[in-house]
Amino acid sequence: MAVPSPEQPRILVGLVAMVRRDLLLAWKRPGDVLNPLFFFAMVCTLFPLAVGPSAEQLTVSGPGVLWVAALLSTLLSLNSLFMSDHEDGSLDQLLVSPQPLPVLALSKTLAHWLTSGLPLVLISPLLAMTYRMSTDIVGVLMLTLLLGTVCLSLLGSIGAALTVGLHRGTALLSLLILPLAMPVLLLGANTVSLAAGGEPYATGIWALAGYAVAALSLAPYATAAALRISNE
Repeated sequence: MAVPSPEQPRILVGLVAMVRRDLLLAWKRPGDVLNPLFFFAMVCTLFPLAVGPSAEQLTVSGPGVLWVAALLSTLLSLNSLFMSDHEDGSLDQLLVSPQPLPVLALSKTLAHWLTSGLPLVLISPLLAMTYRMSTDIVGVLMLTLLLGTVCLSLLGSIGAALTVGLHRGTALLSLLILPLAMPVLLLGANTVSLAAGGEPYATGIWALAGYAVAALSLAPYATAAALRISNE
């Protein structure tokens, strides 16, 4: 039986400590967490008022609206992923930390998802009611949003690392992330639409899961490299 390396517990402790730190900072700045949620809720609730109460139209447009709103809400919160660390000098300490930089980048991305992506998943059933989605469809929606928001946070961490410290970096961040996020958006919205139409949808979920695994495997290293490039 393989003996665990002494480095493994140290890396795990560092990851947990970084996640805890970022969650405590988010608790002290509730506006950074609530603003994307309010935006998500506003977009999803205003759209039915604009297009009318037609059940057929709401069922057809609901998955796309919910997914576009989730994507835009995630983009709103990404700019602050490394910004506060850059402003107070913590980012320099992370770069020279004995902990592997990809692990620290992954921990910050995980904290971002816990404060931005997971709340979107949890409130989505309430918003799906305005589109007259059944319980089964809401379950598919939550599963796709769960996988999709993980992908968006991981991909967004790369763009946030590249644009940290730049003036008006939000616009550039959106331009960098949107091409990578389009497959996630299309897969997620199309999977929910297939489920709403009573058609097989398992392929879309497996594709989103594969995309999430690939992003989880590669994004922390790309984010670490982007942080080093931005700091030069």
